[in-house]
Amino acid sequence: MSAHEQMRAMLDQLMGTARNGETDRHGVKFYDDTVCKSFLLQCCPHEILSSTRMDLGECPKIHDLALRADYELASKTKDYFYDIDATEHLEAFIADCDRRTTAAKQRLAETQEELSAEVTEKANAVHELAEQIGQKLARAEALGEEGMVEESVKLLGEIEELRKKKAVAEQEYRNSMPASSYQQQKLRVCEVCSAYLGIHDNDRRLADHFGGKLHLGFITIREKLAELKKTVEKRREERGASERELRGGRRHYVGGRELDRRARRHRESTRERERDRDRGRERERAERERERRRSRSRSKSKREGSREKSRGRDRDRERDHRRSRSHRSSSRERRRD
Repeated sequence: MSAHEQMRAMLDQLMGTARNGETDRHGVKFYDDTVCKSFLLQCCPHEILSSTRMDLGECPKIHDLALRADYELASKTKDYFYDIDATEHLEAFIADCDRRTTAAKQRLAETQEELSAEVTEKANAVHELAEQIGQKLARAEALGEEGMVEESVKLLGEIEELRKKKAVAEQEYRNSMPASSYQQQKLRVCEVCSAYLGIHDNDRRLADHFGGKLHLGFITIREKLAELKKTVEKRREERGASERELRGGRRHYVGGRELDRRARRHRESTRERERDRDRGRERERAERERERRRSRSRSKSKREGSREKSRGRDRDRERDHRRSRSHRSSSRERRRD
């Protein structure tokens, strides 16, 4: 993104669609059903997971920082219940992710060598310690970049203790199974983002995973969903009461869905007016074409009439010429006689 585009995005985010007299850039308002409500609440998976291994591509609904600014301003005086829409969106996304995690676990169970319960428990202990090390190492690096050196150093001390525990757990796991089997990579599925983790992965690889955009993005989505689910049932009841009040004729309050319906009716009426204008233009074009054809027909008739008159005059002159010649010939004949 260029410096100009970055500045424009910052102004959109701060001032909304009305900055510098701009209005309705996309032809919609923030309450239109073509606008992503999860984006307005800063939790759309398409945005959070962009440029990752699980990039979902462009969201089918509109993302615009100016519309988000409009919503944030309007939501201070009205409740649009978009948190309910965002909850349903995130629930569907996380349910799909959890299905992928379950399927990945099933594939591992079918393809990896089956271990006894005791060996499996020891392998899981190694995995858990490795994951703790990776998470703390990623956190320590992030704190160091933020200038929080003391907190980072404290985490590094905890990491050293975990490494010692991991070494002991790895030795117990190694002793519990044949050397040939130990060399095989025992995989595990990350419960957060469904990525594969290996029991022999080093600390650097695990830190890259737990501190990566994909894993952190899924954490953000899951935490936002957990936060929304705490109040979603109460919010649904509030929205139902608001809609019943609207149906009862007390229209002191306008909720998000009512605004969506109004926006839909507005779009439909706008499209109908545009169709009427298009039909009117088509009739005008047809009338102009008919007038051009009539004009060409009249011009052709005039030209043909002019040519016919000209041919008539030519015939008259030719007839007069023949008569004159015949008269002169008769006169000469009489004089010879």
